[in-house]
Amino acid sequence: MWNIPNLLTLFRLCLIPVFILCFYSGIEHARFWAAFVFCLAAITDALDGYLARRLQQSTPFGAFLDPVADKVMVAVALVLIAVDSLSLWVTVPAIIMISREIVISALREWMAELGKRANVAVSNLGKYKTIAQMLALIGLIWRPEHWLVSWFTPAGMLLLYVATVLTVWSMAVYLKAAWRDLVH
Repeated sequence: MWNIPNLLTLFRLCLIPVFILCFYSGIEHARFWAAFVFCLAAITDALDGYLARRLQQSTPFGAFLDPVADKVMVAVALVLIAVDSLSLWVTVPAIIMISREIVISALREWMAELGKRANVAVSNLGKYKTIAQMLALIGLIWRPEHWLVSWFTPAGMLLLYVATVLTVWSMAVYLKAAWRDLVH
């Protein structure tokens, strides 16, 4: 249970309060540090799965905890940027993304009970959604004002909408894959 991939996942969970503290700390460059912590969490997300496969260290504990850590970190970031922005243009995509995660998690659990979990396994579309979402959140958390990197915020908004489209699209794909089982 205490292998490198699982320790990375636990580390990612421990980064959540650090991320929140950085976001609200008010220290100089607080938003940069919050974005840095979020970026570090995103890297550990990619790394723990890769290492679990590469080192053949997949465990039931890791299979449970990894998606929980991912979803909690992303949901916290979405809530923070939605509250911070006070804008429907950020809040609506945040609601869509959080809702999709709840729906798909429930769908996967239900399909697993039917012995058909593979029908709603993570797809490349879901991975692209996650990449767009992580990059969008990094840009929207940081919101740099220096002219050399000020493009991060508009890029973050653009990627937020790309991620929202991919969110809805991937949810439709997963629901379509499970539709026959849902209506019977």
